[in-house]
Amino acid sequence: MENFIVLIPLFPLLAAICIGSLQLFSVIEGEGSERFTARVANYAVGLSCLIALLLLCQDFWFGNNAVLTLGSWLSVDDLVIKLSFFTHGFSLKLAVIFALLLCVVTRFSVNYLHREAGFHRFFFVLSLFAFAMFMLVLSANALGTFMGWEIAGLCSYLLIGYLYNSQNATHNAMRVFITNRIGDAGFIAGLVLCYLWLGNINWLDIPVFIHQLSAQKLNLIALCFVIAAMVKSAQFPFTPWLARAMEGPTPSSAIFYGAIMIHSGVYLLFLIRPLLELTPLIAGFVAVIGLLTAFYAYFVGLAQTDIKTSLIFATSGQLGLLFLECGLGFWELATWHLCAHIIVRAYQLLTAPSLLHNIQSTSIQNAPALFATNRRFYTYATQRFWLEPITDWLIVKPVMNLASDLNYVDKQIMDPLMGSPAPTIHAISSLAQAQERNIGAHLDSTEDTFAQGSGLAGKLTQWTASILHWFEYHFILHGASDNVFHYGRRLGHIANQTELTLLKPRYLVTFIFITLLVAM
Repeated sequence: MENFIVLIPLFPLLAAICIGSLQLFSVIEGEGSERFTARVANYAVGLSCLIALLLLCQDFWFGNNAVLTLGSWLSVDDLVIKLSFFTHGFSLKLAVIFALLLCVVTRFSVNYLHREAGFHRFFFVLSLFAFAMFMLVLSANALGTFMGWEIAGLCSYLLIGYLYNSQNATHNAMRVFITNRIGDAGFIAGLVLCYLWLGNINWLDIPVFIHQLSAQKLNLIALCFVIAAMVKSAQFPFTPWLARAMEGPTPSSAIFYGAIMIHSGVYLLFLIRPLLELTPLIAGFVAVIGLLTAFYAYFVGLAQTDIKTSLIFATSGQLGLLFLECGLGFWELATWHLCAHIIVRAYQLLTAPSLLHNIQSTSIQNAPALFATNRRFYTYATQRFWLEPITDWLIVKPVMNLASDLNYVDKQIMDPLMGSPAPTIHAISSLAQAQERNIGAHLDSTEDTFAQGSGLAGKLTQWTASILHWFEYHFILHGASDNVFHYGRRLGHIANQTELTLLKPRYLVTFIFITLLVAM
């Protein structure tokens, strides 16, 4: 029975491939194909949910092995990555909760997105997201987790920009996508360090080897993964991206940012629990970040006036409390808190569009007294304490200025210095000949010059070729005797071979690097 664990992520992947390929070739489009797309997506997620429930029941009654290995996935040098899945414990329970919520949201979306222009596109992305999240929570090695991590981020970008004709939606989608790349960089750094220092990236094997590392190395590995978790779960100072993600349809907001994907960072903390228990400094950092996020989200959330934004800041506050619990070592409390929050927040975001109808007879709660007596603080809260502009000023603007300076150096200094060795480009087609003329090869020129080049390397090559040509012309073609002509021909042949050798791309590139090293 445990072998069926691979089917949990496989069914949504097959559904995504089916829907995506049929839409790509215009086999399904418009309202007439909605029923087919809905059935494929619902059946796939439903089968995954059924298998997950059966495996959970088997684990409860008989006990599953911790990990199921199906074979080697990737082998590079001494690194062998197994295709392995968790079939026991918290990962399986979380997969069951995710599967149940995906079933609910997928069925809810059928009516909610009826006759929408992007109906088929939505279910393609939703099925792909289901595959990604099952891989993220079930994979027993860090590379499989990272694959699900990345695909889930891509799906998030696609659904935030679901209304791609809206400039606001596409701008927010790009902003969220770029912000999450910071976390991806932290995850990659953690993977690389685990491979370099531990020689292993399997989640269950890492605790076996970490005791041989120094405290500094342990802190660095833990910090890399913590940064990834902070960004993915919108912790301070990365909290603002979560509000931007509300541009997507309500079902995607519920399943991505209320229920499943937003909790990926907390789940990553569970995976690196052995690291955090050995690095109290990083664990304390996690607790402080969680506390800051909880306070920030609480005060900002009090000043919000729309339903989805209020709910999303409440989500961020609860995520901060989850980080606080993990940092303090309350893992059992964090487990129950995580599962309960996933279910409650998904329900609240799904019912957000009908909330005004449901509470029409209930009076709106007054603003807190803190805001009534301190208008300045209320202004701060409505502006979300200017966290995003401050982040732009401290991080984004310096990076953009650095990129601009590097681009200037590249165009104004490096390009003229390296140039284009035009004589090395041979005319192999009419397009190549035209390109040679554009870059200054002048192969059809009747001038007495032997070759033309650009840049320092090109000019040095041109001068070398001209000297060899002059030597060949004066000592070979105008030799005074047969012996001189004979030896001149041999010398000319050597000169020609030397010239052709110098003009080969690999030697030109080597010459350019040597020139740069000498200049430095």
